[in-house]
Amino acid sequence: MRADRVFAYGATAGLIGDRILGDPRRGHPVAAFGRAAAAVERTLWRDDRARGVLHTALCVGGAAAVGALGARAVRSRPAAARIALTAAATWAVVGGTSLGREARAIGGALAAGDVEVARERLPHLCGRDPQALDGQQMARAVVESVAENTSDAVVGALVWGAVGGVPGLLAFRAVNTLDAMVGHRSPRHLRYGWASARLDDLAGWPGARLTALAAVLAGPDRRGAARAWRADAAAHPSPNAGPVEASFAGALGVRLGGTLAYGGRVEHRAVLNGGTGRPVEVGDIDRAVRLSRQVTWLALGACVAARTLAAAARGRGGRA
Repeated sequence: MRADRVFAYGATAGLIGDRILGDPRRGHPVAAFGRAAAAVERTLWRDDRARGVLHTALCVGGAAAVGALGARAVRSRPAAARIALTAAATWAVVGGTSLGREARAIGGALAAGDVEVARERLPHLCGRDPQALDGQQMARAVVESVAENTSDAVVGALVWGAVGGVPGLLAFRAVNTLDAMVGHRSPRHLRYGWASARLDDLAGWPGARLTALAAVLAGPDRRGAARAWRADAAAHPSPNAGPVEASFAGALGVRLGGTLAYGGRVEHRAVLNGGTGRPVEVGDIDRAVRLSRQVTWLALGACVAARTLAAAARGRGGRA
């Protein structure tokens, strides 16, 4: 069976597995990678960019190597084995179902008026300081996190899986996980995490644009999504979160961005879709989760189609 079909069947099965099973409470492969990356950091850390480059290369290269070894082990096996490996890798690296569950759990607490429970759960979803947020601000933080993580936790992995198969899936998740661990601007990681943060920007670029495009196509307000993406994305400090959050804001008809609090540090960001959007309401959390799921399946279709067309083009080139 051709590699493009293996990816199509395997990635679809992996997404279905994520939809049914979600993430395990214990023993998740990404958590195991995180522990290994933390051990590497304890060994290598210096307040130095070169050490950070080495850390990034070892961790991302190691994840890609594991994927390559797995792919090589099933290369001569029946197609079902190759599909199963792709499905398992896809399930391991995507996190759409857990993202939706956490978002809806916070939304349910806010709808019930239990702001303290919502504050307790918010750190499971994003790095905001929950004590600095009221109910409406938490609802906005959840919608922003759903938008950004649709790209980071799902679509970006599908893109790199289409490009590089199982090694691409695992390498992208390694890049994204490292950015979350060391890519922030804390005193400890400002230099050491520089390579991880820059690599995450590069690896996340295509997935973020595909996520934004899918939000335009799937959203209830297509024109609003396209307008907000075009007008406001560049004002966001992240080159990848900007298009995603702006397109989600326009698609849902809400305002995102503004003042944020991270670990005692306050940031004043540009407002996304501020001209026509309204403040986020609790009900918008569920709308954002539904849009995230629609974006996921559109992105899968685009990745499968792109890989199939590339395979067909290579076949025509070989016959020329």
